Amino acid sequence: MTEKKNIISLTGDLASGKGTVSKILMEELKYGVYRNGEYARKLAKEKGMSITEFNIYVKDYPEIDKQIENSATEYAKTHDNFIIDARLGWYAVPESFKVYLKVDIDVAAKRAFYDNERKSTENFKTIEEQKQDMINRYNMENERYWEVYGVRKDDMSNYDLVIDTTNLTPNQVADKIKEEYFKWQKK
Repeated sequence: MTEKKNIISLTGDLASGKGTVSKILMEELKYGVYRNGEYARKLAKEKGMSITEFNIYVKDYPEIDKQIENSATEYAKTHDNFIIDARLGWYAVPESFKVYLKVDIDVAAKRAFYDNERKSTENFKTIEEQKQDMINRYNMENERYWEVYGVRKDDMSNYDLVIDTTNLTPNQVADKIKEEYFKWQKK
């Protein structure tokens, strides 16, 4: 068994609150953060692509995908006391406390549609367009992760904790994560 580290890997459905919850956890635990998504969005923007177009592009270039995911593994080798906000953070750093955040797709689409930080790589005219794109992205990612890594992020047995954020505030989610994380550390 791998030795536990003081690392929380936070993954989940699109617009499930990972970014907001990771900020709360950082503040309250005095932890740092590592975000693969920011790196992927930066690469997409540099190529003049939406994040969905970049996901399609990466399918033909798995070395880019591996570079993105391996960056979390490398970071964890020399860091502790941080949160990984990444789709495969649980896989890249198996010694972390692995959390999956779920959310109803209609709620997720509204959250994403009204999130101004997403507009540079996700600019849709309607919530329904946003929803369809999110469904497509989710399915593309699952297919790619299976082909490249042989894992399924939607297999909930991969995680130490699964939380449905649909009807919870980010603070409630963060509190639940901290409560279970502290129990996990003591085991």
